[in-house]
Amino acid sequence: MTARPPNILFIQTDQLTASALRAYGDTVCQSPHLDRLAEEGVVFDTAYCNYPLCAPSRFSMASGLLPSKIGAYDNGSEFPSSIPTYAHYLREQGYQTCLSGKMHFVGPDQLHGFEERLTTDIYPSDFSWSADWTDTGRSDPNDDRALRIAGPCRRSVQIDYDDDVCFKAVRKIYDIARSNDERPFFLQASFTHPHDPYLCLKEHWDRYDGLNVPAPEIGALPRDAHDAHSLRLLDLVGMLDKSYPDEWIANAKRAYYGSISYIDDRIGELLTALDDTGLSDNTVIVFTSDHGEMLGERGMWFKRTFFEKSLRVPLIIHAPGRYKPGRVETFSSLLDILPTLLSIASDGNWNDASDVLDGTDLTRFIGQEGVSEIRPVLAEYLSEMTLAPLFMIRRGRFKFITSSADPDLCFDLEEDPNELENIAERPDMERTVAIFRRLASETWDADEITKDVLLSQRRRRLIEDAMGQGARISWDYGEDPGDVVPWYRGQRGYNEWAFEHIPVDKE
Repeated sequence: MTARPPNILFIQTDQLTASALRAYGDTVCQSPHLDRLAEEGVVFDTAYCNYPLCAPSRFSMASGLLPSKIGAYDNGSEFPSSIPTYAHYLREQGYQTCLSGKMHFVGPDQLHGFEERLTTDIYPSDFSWSADWTDTGRSDPNDDRALRIAGPCRRSVQIDYDDDVCFKAVRKIYDIARSNDERPFFLQASFTHPHDPYLCLKEHWDRYDGLNVPAPEIGALPRDAHDAHSLRLLDLVGMLDKSYPDEWIANAKRAYYGSISYIDDRIGELLTALDDTGLSDNTVIVFTSDHGEMLGERGMWFKRTFFEKSLRVPLIIHAPGRYKPGRVETFSSLLDILPTLLSIASDGNWNDASDVLDGTDLTRFIGQEGVSEIRPVLAEYLSEMTLAPLFMIRRGRFKFITSSADPDLCFDLEEDPNELENIAERPDMERTVAIFRRLASETWDADEITKDVLLSQRRRRLIEDAMGQGARISWDYGEDPGDVVPWYRGQRGYNEWAFEHIPVDKE
């Protein structure tokens, strides 16, 4: 008799850097449910996103293809309906597929293979966030208001959203348990925390009373210590050559940790629902984030860089009955999510995908000691704050970053984990850098990608401007033109929206 395929609960957070969790060496974070998943599951030691920005990272993850291959250039890029996702593949394998929460889908297709969607998105589905390399003034960057107001709050729009995501996902678990649908389920619960603003409820803030939330290891650096991309990023967000009060930084980090505790509570509700319905034993739980967060390292906040805090994400597979708890040292990335989910669903017997995937099935590394395969991990950045495509390759101990607009960077992460010494021009690194450059040129056609990006930006800007004339048609899931919603819909600056929705009586 063929065993019933497992259910899959895929939990995703937003902007959670791996190093903030106990499973990755932190000693302060109060996240008992995540700690339990890590202790009982398989932890991937070095997992990367493939684009340190929300929408491109998620599109790439869902498709198993590098962002540049599917036109995922920035947060305002359309995710084409013609690109299969893990929801399509799993649905083809007989799964019922359901999404609760954020996926940042841009375009009129807001399902991308999901049979059911329980919530709208917190961010806009139109082209309002399209980047423009010809005019950095069109960018909508973060700024230091997130530091000035960091701390406990009574409520925020992000908390409202994630409460709704959790409630509907929990209810869906109970609905599945009492339904007559015999299909296994794939349920993605995708939260917006701990994304800035750095705010949390007082109950989560109080969990860190008397605890020493770690300060940034590397504080703000002088102008001449930054690489070209970091200079642009810091300049555009207004943080270059600025230092901030220690209290602001401490509050921001404590609130960020409090937001992790908030998400951990929501994860606890999902786990309780699985237990209460008897679905736990045959449900595989996969946990990750779309990208990391610099958290003040080098004086940088938010993401958009290839430094470790921004690029590394947690990745945990919890399936004690299937996989022995342990750790995997072989490098992984979000590109591996799709083939790994299909392998879990089919016990390793899934058919080839329609595309040659850029990821691989991670279950083949589970249970192996040490690094079982030296595989390069790839990442891209094609959005605001760059003048040309930026590419990253991590292979072995080295990380290599290249762009036609900037000098090459190379870091030895074993000797220099804080990435302070660029060794790309060191004579003894000439052969290693040459190998990386060749690999980059074989992987990416930078000139062709540049032409494609610029054309896409022009097209989307025209469409966005045209859609602003007359009656505006909404692509946002479950919303009609003219609906007034609390979520961000791109009609004004992100910061104005994010900070307006914070109650005046913040503690």
